[in-house]
Amino acid sequence: MQFISENNFAALVGTSNATVRKWAENGVYPSHSKNGIKGFYLEELGVFPEVKELLHSCWEEELDTRPLRKYTSVELFAGGGGLALGLSLAGFSHVLLNEFDHSACNTLRINNPEWSVVEGDVRKVDFTPLRDKVDFLSGGFPCQAFSYAGKQGGFDDARGTLFFELARAVREINPKVFMCENVKGLSSHDNGRTFKTIKNIIAELGYTLVTPRVLKAVMYQVPQKRERLILIAIRNDLAERVSFRWPSAYTQVLTLRDAFYKSVIYDKDVPHSEGVKYPLKKQKVLGLVPQGGDWRNLPEDVAKEYMGGSWLLGGGKTGMARRLSLDEPSLTLTCSPCQKQTERCHPLETRPLTVREYARIQTFPDNWQFAGSMADKYKQIGNAVPVNLAWAVGRSLIRLFNNIQTIEPEETYDCSHAVMQIMDRLKGNELKLHFDGEIGKAVESSALKPLQLTKRCVM
Repeated sequence: MQFISENNFAALVGTSNATVRKWAENGVYPSHSKNGIKGFYLEELGVFPEVKELLHSCWEEELDTRPLRKYTSVELFAGGGGLALGLSLAGFSHVLLNEFDHSACNTLRINNPEWSVVEGDVRKVDFTPLRDKVDFLSGGFPCQAFSYAGKQGGFDDARGTLFFELARAVREINPKVFMCENVKGLSSHDNGRTFKTIKNIIAELGYTLVTPRVLKAVMYQVPQKRERLILIAIRNDLAERVSFRWPSAYTQVLTLRDAFYKSVIYDKDVPHSEGVKYPLKKQKVLGLVPQGGDWRNLPEDVAKEYMGGSWLLGGGKTGMARRLSLDEPSLTLTCSPCQKQTERCHPLETRPLTVREYARIQTFPDNWQFAGSMADKYKQIGNAVPVNLAWAVGRSLIRLFNNIQTIEPEETYDCSHAVMQIMDRLKGNELKLHFDGEIGKAVESSALKPLQLTKRCVM
């Protein structure tokens, strides 16, 4: 019988610790105690789909997934490389990555000098040289508000959004499959109209959308309560002949202890690294909070002073003065480790999490370096797709591509010349923009960040 603590069960099914404790107290589900820890046996909780997935996991078998050939890919909005690394571990060969943030681009270059990194605004990139040459496209586009002026919910209504640029890249490249990832709230944004627009665009592009799924990172060997909406679309000429199967869950819920110390995912304790510090006043307040606690554990007068106007709010303040617990998965990481409304205090020490601790919670390997200022590093990590989650989804995608390769065999295209074409065009456009600026012409998009190119055409 596999035992799980109350709090980790709460993380698994996506509810609060308080709710699970009430279930136990009221006898809703059989409760047990093991080594002084209250919890449940998973075998007695088969009513929950998440539990069924853990109990019938094929994780170990799926680890053996290997590509039948080299599958090429393009990634947009690559950030600090969480998704790119996970997909690469699964077997994808990235021929081009685009990212706007300078420090994030340097992170990509430092960790894999063979990747071709295009730094700058995606709206300036012409992807047509890669048409019918790339197998897969991915990207976690920023979720911007869509315009519904046209009220058609289609391609034209998405103009001006970054999802439109991802859709344009799909139209120009024509990959066999593409994937988008975003926050789970995208599906309900603007009463569902944003998501409807996205689905309509996918259909207009000639792709069949796999039933979308919100994946809980905690189910895929990630010690964090993070959820991401994953959209996978298969080109119509292939969709009816193949099927996609989502990745199996890992067999257990990992915790901060697994992130910070030697465990199934790391072969040594977390290395020392830089990190921000608390001001003395804040340090004194958080020093009063026990492991796994929050503002409710503070003396009332201290809590009132610390929280200010938030004290009067009816809800939405459980993240304040929050100290993590070693024996639970981390709360979802943000772009800063010490924001007042979303505090993530170290479980044992009264300080914010370090850069390396942040990275481990996102399952980056210790040798993955982050470029830029300390704030840049936290931002890259906080915005990333957890590597192990991306790796799990990547293995499922590799199985899909192996299926495609079986029914429609083809050779891997050498994309190096096409990538060089793209970069040469961008370089020419950049020079033209500079020249036009020198002679005082009004240049469209002159305020956009200039592109910087890194040519690495090794395949």
